[in-house]
Amino acid sequence: MNLERVFSLKAHQTTIKQEVSAGTIAFLTSVYIVAINSTILADAGVPIAGAALATIITCFLGCLLMGFWSNAPILLIPGMGINAMFTYTFVQGSGLMWQEALAVVFTAGVLFMVIAFTPIAASLTKAIPDTLKAGITAGIGLFLTFIGLQKGGLIESNSDTFVQLANLTEPMPLATLLTLLVAVVLFVKQIPGHFLWTIIIGFIIGVVLNVTTAASAITFSLGDATAVIGQLSFSAILTIPFWTSVFALTMVLTFENIGLISGYTKTLNQPEKATRALQANAVSAMSAGFFGTSPTVSTAETAAGIAAGGRTGLTTVTTGLLFGLTIIALPFLGAIPDSAIAPILLIVGGLMFKEVAQLSFDSFAGWFSAYMIIAGIPLSYSIADGIAAGFVAYPILMLAMGKAKDVSKTMYAIGGLFFVHLLFVLF
Repeated sequence: MNLERVFSLKAHQTTIKQEVSAGTIAFLTSVYIVAINSTILADAGVPIAGAALATIITCFLGCLLMGFWSNAPILLIPGMGINAMFTYTFVQGSGLMWQEALAVVFTAGVLFMVIAFTPIAASLTKAIPDTLKAGITAGIGLFLTFIGLQKGGLIESNSDTFVQLANLTEPMPLATLLTLLVAVVLFVKQIPGHFLWTIIIGFIIGVVLNVTTAASAITFSLGDATAVIGQLSFSAILTIPFWTSVFALTMVLTFENIGLISGYTKTLNQPEKATRALQANAVSAMSAGFFGTSPTVSTAETAAGIAAGGRTGLTTVTTGLLFGLTIIALPFLGAIPDSAIAPILLIVGGLMFKEVAQLSFDSFAGWFSAYMIIAGIPLSYSIADGIAAGFVAYPILMLAMGKAKDVSKTMYAIGGLFFVHLLFVLF
């Protein structure tokens, strides 16, 4: 393969060595997703070995697709927050089986493709206030934080106050706190592969403190692959929970990825690549439902590859090939304790919550609706319900303030669909 011809390296003022180096660094910063994603999917009932394999396959194929189709150094891996939506909203909240939730992912991916390959993407971006988009990201960040506190054993249920601080001297919470300290130090010092090192050191701390693991060691076999690949089920397609889940996931995928891709292509001074990058993202997200995992997104770890000099799709292809090699690590994933996973959830949750800085307080309808989303997602333990609360509140408040004409018809339609979702939840 003529890499110069495929990726136009000279035109992008880069070299094979620079691109491969950037791809390797991007891989080290994102490979933690294999352990994190499979652990979260396991909470939905997905076999952990199959979930890990599905994660590797989608990372491998998603990165290759992005690299060759858009020639952009943007990574595609299962999204943090969206994997929580899959497990804790669709399966545990809406009562779907994990196979039906995979059908939700596939269907939402198809709708995302329709949006990405047509002018609908631009229309949706204009219709939804930026304040609500920021509220979604911040709310998902708080949700991840809550899940991290639970997984790490730092909080526990209380019959009177619902939650309370756990006994921090117990092995699990103590190991979580020690690992969190390590994770924060590695993160602020920007050590390459800090999350990967967090998991490794967290594993060692867990062994020393005798923290038990819920999963047994994973062994690779053909059965592990067939346990999740192609197992999506459309048996719930005629139910309201299925379609409200599809709608909510489509909205999150659209807004999150448009924002991320736009930011990265502007940073690279390559805005012309945004459309094809979004299209690659959409195809990859759809395929995730078939392979057995939550959908892929244009991940924040892309920034590490760009900072390391990545300028073309060769960076992404390098990362994808390295993900393919992680299959050899499958036997060790089941031995990773939740105390090694929870600190990463807490940090990622905090990074997503930073989006509150984008909130505008000029309009009561805007910031209060965003507040409803931010509070509603973790407190209802449902990303879909939290988003619905804010998207229903916004047009109602705008009507009450006499600003009905300032709300687009698209926003009224979206708010109406989320209102139907809330009616189903309530009744």
